[in-house]
Amino acid sequence: MRLSQAYIPTQKEIPADAVIASHRLMLRSGLIRPLFSGIYSYLPLGWKAMKKAMQIIREEMDAIGGQEVQLPALNPIEIWDETSRSTDFGEIMFRLKDRKNRVLCLAPTHEEVICDLARKHIRSYKDLPQIWYQIQTKFRDEPRPRSGVLRTRQFIMKDSYTLDIDQEGLDKGYDLHAKAYRNIFSRCGLRFHVVGASSGLMGGSGSQEFMFESEHGEDTLVYCDACDYADNLEVATSVPHIPSSEKNTLAEVHTPGTRTIAEVSEFLNIEANQLMKSLLFVMDEKTPIMILIRGDHEVNESKLLARFGSTIRQATTDEVQEVCGAEAGFVGPIKLQKNISIYADTALKEQHNLTTGANKTDYHITGIELDRDVEVPEWTDVRNVVPGESCSVCGGILKVVQSIELGHIFKLGIKYSDSMNARYLDKTGAEQPIFMGSYGIGVERIIAAVIEQNCDAKGIVWNTVLAPYLVHIVPINLEDKNILNAANQIYQHLNEHKIDTLIDDREGVTPGVRFNDADLLGMPVQIIIGDKWSKTREFEIKERKTGNITFSSFENLIDTINTILKR
Repeated sequence: MRLSQAYIPTQKEIPADAVIASHRLMLRSGLIRPLFSGIYSYLPLGWKAMKKAMQIIREEMDAIGGQEVQLPALNPIEIWDETSRSTDFGEIMFRLKDRKNRVLCLAPTHEEVICDLARKHIRSYKDLPQIWYQIQTKFRDEPRPRSGVLRTRQFIMKDSYTLDIDQEGLDKGYDLHAKAYRNIFSRCGLRFHVVGASSGLMGGSGSQEFMFESEHGEDTLVYCDACDYADNLEVATSVPHIPSSEKNTLAEVHTPGTRTIAEVSEFLNIEANQLMKSLLFVMDEKTPIMILIRGDHEVNESKLLARFGSTIRQATTDEVQEVCGAEAGFVGPIKLQKNISIYADTALKEQHNLTTGANKTDYHITGIELDRDVEVPEWTDVRNVVPGESCSVCGGILKVVQSIELGHIFKLGIKYSDSMNARYLDKTGAEQPIFMGSYGIGVERIIAAVIEQNCDAKGIVWNTVLAPYLVHIVPINLEDKNILNAANQIYQHLNEHKIDTLIDDREGVTPGVRFNDADLLGMPVQIIIGDKWSKTREFEIKERKTGNITFSSFENLIDTINTILKR
């Protein structure tokens, strides 16, 4: 492609709202342009990279027996009502009405459509298993679109679905996708983690996320360098460090005005890990429960919801006063006014000499031994893992980092087929629900992640797999006809050998601008035609990633370029 004819609108200034590297560089290098908040147009350079990523996805999905479909983005709301996800998605789902006043929605995902297809056309166990996939536009009304293409209102997703006769079949389909996803992200040149995760709105019996580390990520990843353990913070476990302390006797102490952990810790001159938070919650709007957690730990909302259900909420000030007989900040599990169930986080199990509220305003109790002083019917993990704790698998040291999701795979089981009556006849003629799996990849996120992991102060550093072009020809002086002729000759030569090439043939552009744009666009190889060629008839070949320089004659150019590209 000739830059003089290409639509690649580079820009020098960094947009004010672009915080992360991929957003800045995708705008500066002319890959994308915003239409409005959370909506982007892909320009020719960006779309070439996207198509390469999609081709890799198609190859790996086809390799596991996937059949590509294209499902409608515009859906009748009724099929979403069948699974109650029209309510679950809430304001994230775009809704509209047609001219006949029928309520429609723009699909944020396609489980319901797949289920509708299956119940209409799958009749027998002989029709299963199936793997259907698509690369389709999705719509979610994100309240705060940000980070460029990583969180948008309209995005391109590869979503696939397995349909099986039983759990064993589902497990096989799930494992096939897990392997395919590893292949996809590895072929794209990404460094990633595979982590256990919460199923969230998708539901089902299990899920894994494929994530990459990013300081601007919205997810939190917990992993161990010493083994393969990795989980989303939502479900991560660890072995906490237990502070050493001797058993003690109960004592009520006056702690006026000390409501917070920091205030009590300072007043009593003890570490926060010797304190215990006593948190009152209400289930189903009627049943109060108390959850005990160490003072230096935080409640994990996903674990809380997974254990106690979606109806659990924190108690109001009045409810705390009614149940505990004290103001918030001074409550605890001893001498409660009402008999309620008490649950303790597992990190407290081996701990002695704890301090918490006395159910008396301005007082705390010290010397608590849970196994002696409190009836705990259940120990449950409801806390966030803390960096530096021990791995529950191998005992190694855990790291906690921010991360961004690339893909997510789910074992849905019969959650959707049961509610939508998607069934098949087994060998005995009996009806059985179809076992489903759902598997998603954010295609734009692949491009953004590659840029995040492969860039420098000058611009993008493309790998050879996703680079829009493999070679960028940079002639220094187009007014020199010998240089211009050599550039055009090389351009034609590379194209004849099927090496996708970009040539900077723009008139009136200074060498500095040419070099800056070449580094910004970041094609793997640059061929510089200037003084060296004029003197020795050798071309200067620069590797964008390393900056290494190689010289080559015209006769050896193709071999030299191919050697560099393979490297």
